[in-house]
Amino acid sequence: MTQRYLPGATIGVMGSGQLGRMFAMAARRMGYRVHIFSPERDSPAGQLADREVVAPYRDEKAVRAFARNVDLLTFEFENIPLETIEWSASECDVRPAGSVLHLAQHRLREKDFLSGAGIPVAPYRAVRSAADLSEAVKQLGLPSILKSAAFGYDGKGQELIVSRNDLGKIWKARSGDELILERAIAFEKEVSVIVARGPDGAVATFPVCENLHRNHILDLTVVPARMDDSIADAAAALGEMIARRMELVGLLAVEMFLTADGGLLVNELAPRPHNSGHWTIEGCNTSQFEQHVRAVCGLPLGSSEIIQPAAMANLLGDLWQAGEPDWAAALEIKGVHLHLYGKQEPRPGRKMGHLTALAPSAEAAMAAVTEARAALTRPIS
Repeated sequence: MTQRYLPGATIGVMGSGQLGRMFAMAARRMGYRVHIFSPERDSPAGQLADREVVAPYRDEKAVRAFARNVDLLTFEFENIPLETIEWSASECDVRPAGSVLHLAQHRLREKDFLSGAGIPVAPYRAVRSAADLSEAVKQLGLPSILKSAAFGYDGKGQELIVSRNDLGKIWKARSGDELILERAIAFEKEVSVIVARGPDGAVATFPVCENLHRNHILDLTVVPARMDDSIADAAAALGEMIARRMELVGLLAVEMFLTADGGLLVNELAPRPHNSGHWTIEGCNTSQFEQHVRAVCGLPLGSSEIIQPAAMANLLGDLWQAGEPDWAAALEIKGVHLHLYGKQEPRPGRKMGHLTALAPSAEAAMAAVTEARAALTRPIS
């Protein structure tokens, strides 16, 4: 029988950013103790934890000691060194399993897994040499996107290729990387599905999210996604299929492209809470963070039913360029909620917080959250 961890147990979290912070909020509210392993002191998650251990991820002694002092260990993000996961798993129960993180932290492994399982993905090729790059472009055509196989997020490590004349220069600049080339997809929408799976195989899927990006960083999420119900059902089914194939225990975000003909292509996987699911804190019966607690602890999954249409807007460090944003002005907008992550330095492009708005329709929620964010930096008349 699979181990169930009841309130009062201690959950360890590898990683210490805003996802860990909101996870800790949900876990502590449910009666769990939370220990955070962080490479930095006074981290967003550490500020709300019962204990924050500060050490590098590759410090074996510190990692093992941390894992021995928790009942269960989970992860805030997938790019944790493989040896760190293995050290942890030898000392305590780890959910999701290290094999899931190992798969999701490498684009080529991820694409091979998905295509091997019959999941639709954009055409792709591995690139390990200049000849590989030239042949991949020949096979896939242009435009195509060259991506780092590992440690990429928010568009980092990606380069659009539009001309064969650039290949030599591009390879010279990127030859030290492990790379993957993907055909650029003309898509109508970017959507994501967040699915939870417990150790007993039970599955619960949140409503499909429609995501709008700016400079490769998620800007707005609106739910329910503005798409046909049949396509939303197909997206949810894909997410559930992937979670089962991975034998996931925890939460999985599946990012997809919706093409002009109504098809869906899976782009990326994230086996953890996800930026596009922050709206669930106010907008669902069970937030994505509580659902992750329930899933990894072996508790019954909560209802993922939406309460009211919602929209979420990221708050990046750019908003601080002219001084402290006007929080009161944003909160004057009806239905708006503010979340700040406890980060001290508001650098451009850095995710510092988010706003969520609930409204009678998706369009009204998006209008409210957009108005609220604009009010943060509106000059006082």
